[in-house]
Amino acid sequence: MEIDIIELWGSMNGLVRAVVIALTLQALLSIYVVIDRVILLLVSGARSRKFAAQCGSTLLAGDYRAALEITAQHQKSHLARLIETGVSVFLDRRDGGHTREKAAELCARALERKGENLSENLNRGLTALASTGSTAPFIGLLGTVLGILNAFKLIGEEASGGMGTIGPAIAEALIVTGYGLLVAIPSVLMFNWLSGWIARYEAGLANAGSELIDQLEAGTTRRAEPAPVLQETSEAVPSAA
Repeated sequence: MEIDIIELWGSMNGLVRAVVIALTLQALLSIYVVIDRVILLLVSGARSRKFAAQCGSTLLAGDYRAALEITAQHQKSHLARLIETGVSVFLDRRDGGHTREKAAELCARALERKGENLSENLNRGLTALASTGSTAPFIGLLGTVLGILNAFKLIGEEASGGMGTIGPAIAEALIVTGYGLLVAIPSVLMFNWLSGWIARYEAGLANAGSELIDQLEAGTTRRAEPAPVLQETSEAVPSAA
């Protein structure tokens, strides 16, 4: 069975067309959110790995001011922005007369607040994706109801209940429900996939923050290998797998 989209669109009444337009806008918004989040995570992940390679040994050696200079070069990395917040707060508090332990405690609070801010940035747009997945089937069903009402209207106008009269109108109505499902199902799948990806990223950032606090409390330890805080996190942050 072939479906002529142009002919079908021309036969729809105004309310059903409005439903189809609403579903199309939801579909376009979902596509935009998915592309935007994927690009954000891939770019941040690549920059985080580069940042870890450059800054790991510097942090481990206790050269925190040099580490801050490196973070300034990687502002598109969420990891770099987290480390920048932690190190800058630690240095400010220590220079202000606090002990290392107190400065590290205040740093931990700042990292917690920064983590919440980064989480909000990472999850931006996912609410729209979830809303599309949950509402699109019902919007499509609304289009079906309106289409069936139109079919009954045709029956009343033509005083005939044959399939030749109401068949096309019912088919039009059911297609709108199918369109709603076609929009909703990919949106739900993409929402679950992105949520899992972002959750793994946030777990890596949280681990980086706690490891940084441990290192700041312990003080400088000079070794040649990269700092575990960055080495482990760079392996955990964004990957499409």
